[in-house]
Amino acid sequence: MTLVTDRLAAITPSAETRLGYLLRLSRPRFWLYQGGPVIVAVTYAATSLGELFSPLSVALFLYFTLPANVFLYGVNDIFDRGVDEHNPKKDQGREVSYQGDSVVLGTIVGSGLLATAFLPWLPTLGVVALLAWAFLSIEYSAPPLRFKTTPFFDSVSNGLYILPGVVAYAAVAGIAPPVSAVAGAWLWTMGMHTFSAIPDIDPDREAGIRTTATYLGASKTYYYCAACWLAAAATFALTHWAFGALLLVYPVLVFGILAAGVDIEEAYWWYPAVNTLVGMTFTLLGLWVMLYG
Repeated sequence: MTLVTDRLAAITPSAETRLGYLLRLSRPRFWLYQGGPVIVAVTYAATSLGELFSPLSVALFLYFTLPANVFLYGVNDIFDRGVDEHNPKKDQGREVSYQGDSVVLGTIVGSGLLATAFLPWLPTLGVVALLAWAFLSIEYSAPPLRFKTTPFFDSVSNGLYILPGVVAYAAVAGIAPPVSAVAGAWLWTMGMHTFSAIPDIDPDREAGIRTTATYLGASKTYYYCAACWLAAAATFALTHWAFGALLLVYPVLVFGILAAGVDIEEAYWWYPAVNTLVGMTFTLLGLWVMLYG
């Protein structure tokens, strides 16, 4: 994974250019955190390859892979300028600190407004899910709610990462995805978000930011994440036992990291690869059902 991202960094524009900066602001390592749920949702909503690659399905995937990430992380970086001064992630070359000007700000706002182009093509549920995604994407970081600074609300509000999948499923199938799948995925995002906050405990405390991780402390946060992921597996199993079994990889990894004494700052960077493999497995299972089920 590091080799791939290093090669991508070598062929992308320099961070000194606006385009290179915006690409880095969008967190390429995490693009599939929003784009991936679209792929999985469309795979299970579609009844044919034609629906799988319909113009709307492809457009939703493209939007939630790049523009949506420019919007989400751009809003985050704007309102985290003071906090990021204490965050070592910004000094490792993997992420960038906010360097806004009118062009960057306009790109972030425009990336969010671009989502409105989907509204005429979505059923009511899809519209509601898209608006909920936009609301949480803003209020996770921005006042007055700024969910990220309130323990447990920061965790719950990260269900926003699953909402692109709800939008896509509704767009293709015209109905809601299974409640157990949405609830299980929401619990998964809660664990994933809080796990990713463990390396930030010290800088967040230094900046005066309260999160689930700063409230619980590192050791209890591991168990909170494991509990979220166990609940996600149990809930997803109500949709199909194979989904629940697949999600057990996450609590197993938590206990493995604890047992092996792996540095959390190193383990954190494994998860884009882990999540991609799990999402790929979900997708392949869905394709098998579509083609042979």
